[in-house]
Amino acid sequence: MRLIVLDTETTGLNARLGDRIIEVGCVEILNRRLTENRFHRYINPERESEEGALKVHGISAEFLRDKPRFGEVAAEFLDYIRGAELVIHNAAFDLEFLNRELDLAGLPPLEAHCEGIVDSLQMARELHPGKRNSLDVLCERYQIDHSRRTLHGALLDAELLAEVYLAMTRGQDSLAIDLDPLPAAARQLSGASAARPKLAVLAASAAELAEHERVLAGIERDSKGRCVWLRSEQGRAA
Repeated sequence: MRLIVLDTETTGLNARLGDRIIEVGCVEILNRRLTENRFHRYINPERESEEGALKVHGISAEFLRDKPRFGEVAAEFLDYIRGAELVIHNAAFDLEFLNRELDLAGLPPLEAHCEGIVDSLQMARELHPGKRNSLDVLCERYQIDHSRRTLHGALLDAELLAEVYLAMTRGQDSLAIDLDPLPAAARQLSGASAARPKLAVLAASAAELAEHERVLAGIERDSKGRCVWLRSEQGRAA
């Protein structure tokens, strides 16, 4: 599945009150790797940014005055995201703005052009319940350098979110390890170890077993039932 990580900057917080998109940034993930195939456009919203929004992104109306309007880049944008699954942080916010812009351009909503939408904020809340899950916090949690993010920018934020998404989805689904058969020479070497004395096996104490169970239960709780080790132990017990 082709993934597109998307972010926007806007003149304010309320599309229904006339706020508009001023920047769209997208990066592509193929086979869990970021590619160089990116989409980035500044857009003339034909209105001023609110003071609060300007402090967040620092993109002035003067800078945007000679930039294209959304309708002028809409076809190029839709060609870029078509058929991909989109990853958006707090997706409802960006979707409201993008769908309003598409509607003004006489085009179907974003959902008609992509294979699906993943809200990385909702994903983070499920993985880290009760904790803050802003992009900056997630970067710190997953040890991703976000020192360049002195102001919000759609392309930079999409790049950081892509790294966060890959970190959040880097889970292990199985404890099984598939090994290729040993070549003949290696089998001969492994056979030489048969004459060696058996290693002493030290059984875990009752306290150590109890601590092991406590740790597994914590992993099971935090991962919402996805502790592979616990599944494996239950399978052996059965």
